[in-house]
Amino acid sequence: MDAMVRELSYAQAIQEAMAIAMDMDERVFLMGEDIGVYGGAFQVTGDLVERYGTERVIDTPISELGGAGVAVGAALTGMRPIFEFQFSDFATLAMEQIVNQAAKMRFMLGGEVSVPVVMRFPAGSGTGAAAQHSQSLEAWLGHVPGLKVIQPATPYDAKGMLLAAVADPDPVMIFEHKLLYKMKGPVPEGYYTVPIGRADIRREGRDLTIVATSIMVQKALDAAAALEAEGIDVEVVDLRTIRPMDKQTVIDSVKKTSRLMCVYEAVKTLGIGAEVSAMIAESEAFDYLDAPIVRLGGAETPIPYNPELEKATVPQVPDIISAARDLVKGVR
Repeated sequence: MDAMVRELSYAQAIQEAMAIAMDMDERVFLMGEDIGVYGGAFQVTGDLVERYGTERVIDTPISELGGAGVAVGAALTGMRPIFEFQFSDFATLAMEQIVNQAAKMRFMLGGEVSVPVVMRFPAGSGTGAAAQHSQSLEAWLGHVPGLKVIQPATPYDAKGMLLAAVADPDPVMIFEHKLLYKMKGPVPEGYYTVPIGRADIRREGRDLTIVATSIMVQKALDAAAALEAEGIDVEVVDLRTIRPMDKQTVIDSVKKTSRLMCVYEAVKTLGIGAEVSAMIAESEAFDYLDAPIVRLGGAETPIPYNPELEKATVPQVPDIISAARDLVKGVR
């Protein structure tokens, strides 16, 4: 019999995944600032400390570098830690452990060890948290060989990709957009995984491919619904994994639609869209393009505190609609 499917929020799906992982494997434990009694900065860990105790749900001191170092060291001894950063911005304080240790140990020791650590990063703008608590830094970590970097966009994927990450022998960085935590969607009960490294076509179309990540997937879908009324048929590809990227799904989609737009919240320069664009330019899909590739990314500025300015710094649905119109105009 198929597992029962319920409506859960993105945050509930993550909490359920962590509970399942801890039930299945006593080596799995949680670390992070305020994840215990407080339940996490965004209440994602919730009551897990009451269910599993303080030896498996560990409140760490205010030291991201120290916490990340403990997590990496635990993974090297065979444990499977899940380390939560309060905000993705604070990854900057732990880059030595993430980039120089976790990412490189397997290579430097000839494949004799693995580092099965999962790091969770609440990311993105939209909460009025200003410049030091609102960044999208997934492209930074996606630049590092040895790391796997994922961005689930739905509750279903949030649960399945986290469970896949816990089972993975390599360090997996999960970027969870803060505005997605309350988003609800169907989530099966029990254990399942969503493969790391495989994109998903959220909407099929014939006129334009939009490759989107994280919260921009839903914005792209909303834009596609509006454009359908104008006779523009948009295909939306949810990249899901930044590294390793599912290139073939994107190539096949562009060969079908002959147009490509990349939409992501992080700063446009040197972002995910640049990598996707270059990948298409180097593939057989380039010969199928009927128009230049378009990138919609964040503005070249720190995220402002003012809510209207904050909204203006990242792509919104009207921006996607306008750019899509321009992209297909005159060539349909």
